[in-house]
Amino acid sequence: MSQPGSTPDIAPASFTALLEQLRDRADSAGVFGECAVLDGRLECKADGSAEDAWYRVCWDGGRVWVSLEMSDRWQSESIEADLVHTGDKLDELLEEEMVELGYEGARPSFEHFRSDDMLFVFRTPVSMPADAMTDAKTVDDVALVLLGYEACFRQLGDMDAENSEDE
Repeated sequence: MSQPGSTPDIAPASFTALLEQLRDRADSAGVFGECAVLDGRLECKADGSAEDAWYRVCWDGGRVWVSLEMSDRWQSESIEADLVHTGDKLDELLEEEMVELGYEGARPSFEHFRSDDMLFVFRTPVSMPADAMTDAKTVDDVALVLLGYEACFRQLGDMDAENSEDE
């Protein structure tokens, strides 16, 4: 998925192997619904979300991206409303979750936009050398961002609607 004005490119051959390893990690984490490698990306269904939402790992613009994507405007707005109401900054919340998982790097950046295919997207780039796509450290780094995304967003809006009704 490219933002307007960017040029899509082709992922290295080793990207598929990375996605397969990440799918196994995502499955074993037990925090997602179904996880599958489809159309050159990893898709993990958000478990418990009020509306369909997907955590994804994809290649775009020469980079690996971890994202949360949804088609429902209301769902996206519920996340934004929580952030406005609490005054929290998304990059800080994401960093906190990633640190709890063992992250030691700089605060992650993120983008939020509506894509050409009409999805509401929150996404973060993951830097890595292209020749190290399947190294254990690379797999760990991308898995950490993916799991950090799930832990962060599960607490926002109606991403955990099943549990919020019990409160």
